[in-house]
Amino acid sequence: MLATRVLLVDDDAVVRMTLTGVLEQSGFTITSAPNVPEALRLISGKESYDVLLSDLHMPGAGDGLTVVSAMRHVNPSAVTLLLSAFPHMEAAAQAILSQADEVLVKPIDVTTLVGVIKQRVAVGPASNREILSVGEILDRSAESAIAEWYARVEINRLLMSVPMTLELRCGHLPQVFHELVSRLGSSVPIGSGESLSPAAALHGLNRHRLGYTAAMLVEESRLLQVSIFHCLQNNLANLDFSVLLIGVMTIADEVDSQLSQAMASFVAASLPGAPPAW
Repeated sequence: MLATRVLLVDDDAVVRMTLTGVLEQSGFTITSAPNVPEALRLISGKESYDVLLSDLHMPGAGDGLTVVSAMRHVNPSAVTLLLSAFPHMEAAAQAILSQADEVLVKPIDVTTLVGVIKQRVAVGPASNREILSVGEILDRSAESAIAEWYARVEINRLLMSVPMTLELRCGHLPQVFHELVSRLGSSVPIGSGESLSPAAALHGLNRHRLGYTAAMLVEESRLLQVSIFHCLQNNLANLDFSVLLIGVMTIADEVDSQLSQAMASFVAASLPGAPPAW
């Protein structure tokens, strides 16, 4: 019978050396990584693992959740265990537990650790939850995110100072989400300014016709980003943490790009001699 293969990820060299020695004495085969990039390289390599044992908090890019998400993608049958020195993070507890099979408190008794690993390997991962990209979550949640945006607008005195129908208020948003999802699935670099949106330019013209100010356009865009990020917060259980950062940066870049294009057409419509917006 093959020994259980464990990928151990911890930035503390003493912890790696100690746990490697103890676990190897208990019959496990150990591969260790000192940081997230090295762990991701090992996970995507030819070797497969039965167990991921990772520190939750590590310096540099990414953390234990990033490693867990990657392991679930590449090898969903692997058991994923996180080590944390801060067990009472109430705000993040559900997100952590929804990604990993178990969170273990450091320092942990070695006998307990060995027992947990063996027990988890025997029963397998806690669940085969669906892990989605940022774009997939936005695509599925566009309707609820738009509804949340409108609820925020309804209590915003600045925006509500210009009356309009629900259709006029929200009619541009399905296209915004369509373009956001397309951008998240594209290879357009962040900050490149290559993402042109005729719909965004038209939105600026229409808002000018309806009596908006430039400050209102900015506030509308701010509330959109708040609603989008709250949507992601509500879907942490299914979110692929390995692409979360780049996804959030892309969303911010795309929303800002669309605001810039809307603002340009808005200002153009304000100039003397500009043709009507409709």
